[in-house]
Amino acid sequence: MSAEEVRAIVSAPGNDRLTWNTPLSEDHAARLIAACGPARGARIVDLGSGWGELLMRLVESAPGATGDGVETDPAAVARGRRLAEERGLADRVRFHETPAAEWTEGGYDLAVSIGSSHAWPGVTARESTGNALTALAAAVRPGGRVLFGEGIWQREPTPAALEGLGAAPGDYGSLLELIRLAESVGLRALQVTVADEREWDLFESEGPIGRGQRWALANPDHPLHAAVTAEIDARRTGYYGGYRSSFTLAYLVLGA
Repeated sequence: MSAEEVRAIVSAPGNDRLTWNTPLSEDHAARLIAACGPARGARIVDLGSGWGELLMRLVESAPGATGDGVETDPAAVARGRRLAEERGLADRVRFHETPAAEWTEGGYDLAVSIGSSHAWPGVTARESTGNALTALAAAVRPGGRVLFGEGIWQREPTPAALEGLGAAPGDYGSLLELIRLAESVGLRALQVTVADEREWDLFESEGPIGRGQRWALANPDHPLHAAVTAEIDARRTGYYGGYRSSFTLAYLVLGA
């Protein structure tokens, strides 16, 4: 029995109930894509792309646009390549198994990073956020756009919220602090939205908690049953008993 085996059971890339690995509704995603407004022939990069659903939709929204999905999880990359092939995008969307912080290409019209700031080095989560924003600003041409998704505190976190996220109070700031941090690296907020509780509840219910619970019910005699059940309980306690009402993800469409 290993943590890796448990992770494979509850993992997001293997979960076809998840459209994207972030709390996001179809309407919310459409508004983000419209705000980014990639033009014909746009070059787009998604750093920490997962299986690239948002990247593919951005590419589909603009004739002749192309996209680079940068992701280290082989399962996510495999799913992304399969989806791109199925949707006739294999020649327009390419996936690269490369750490986001090591990607050096620039001159993009749009750079995207959703919930992936941890990919950049930093002593605290907030330092990693600043480094991620700096990298995204450097990746786009003058006048380009950045779509950035990052965690924020909606209200003062309780000890249970901190424990549920495995976070320290200073790891995340407020929405205004995130906007100011983007401004400090030369990015200006054009549209700001946050994931609401319904988006989060559906994400958690369809994501690791729900996927793990469905697997546990279907496999009561499996050797990993106890370990998966413990993982589900920890995640459920962390979310419903911890950070549900104090933490969320902000989506910032930024102008360079």
